[in-house]
Amino acid sequence: MRNFENRRDAGRKLAALLTGRDWGDAVVLGLPRGGVPVADEVARALGAPLDVLIVRKLGLPRQPEVAMGAIGEQGSRVVNDDVVRSGGVTDDELARAELHERGELEARVERFRAGRPPLPLAGRTAIVVDDGVATGATARVACQVARARGAARVVLAVPVAAADAIANATWADEIVCVERLEWFMAVGLHYVDFRQTSDAEVAQILEQAAQPPE
Repeated sequence: MRNFENRRDAGRKLAALLTGRDWGDAVVLGLPRGGVPVADEVARALGAPLDVLIVRKLGLPRQPEVAMGAIGEQGSRVVNDDVVRSGGVTDDELARAELHERGELEARVERFRAGRPPLPLAGRTAIVVDDGVATGATARVACQVARARGAARVVLAVPVAAADAIANATWADEIVCVERLEWFMAVGLHYVDFRQTSDAEVAQILEQAAQPPE
């Protein structure tokens, strides 16, 4: 059941599936917080730059667990018109949700980036990394936001995922996964050590990755 010692171990095993392929001008994007140490191992193995992909889901006003869209940095925005329409969401409700989540997003940007701008994605391959996929909601909006920021190709790379969550996932051009499981309860069950990744750890990883090579 427990396939990975910790997120670093998971990142190395995931990297083994990604190395040896030509990813072109790729950027590895970790989803905070738990996806960042996994992504760090992937970026090191590929010799690719590491960045964080900070996204916020826009939940339906009366069903916040259902995503009617998502926002990211640089003004990127994805709206699911079908969900908005079926949920009877007004323009004012959508605007209020976006304003609230934009504030949360900017707070995270300040904590993690320390003034550094996000790496440009236009025309590049975005390799989106998380520590696992249970429902696919976060992965989906992250890939959509990467596309909205101009990525030419979007690859989702995760150590473990529920098979039904990534089946027929049209929001990514490719999915790379170490373990796809038909029976799935929680991401943490597949790690020996699944302690929460702290904001400080994320910030430190990103600061180290931003340093020029010696």
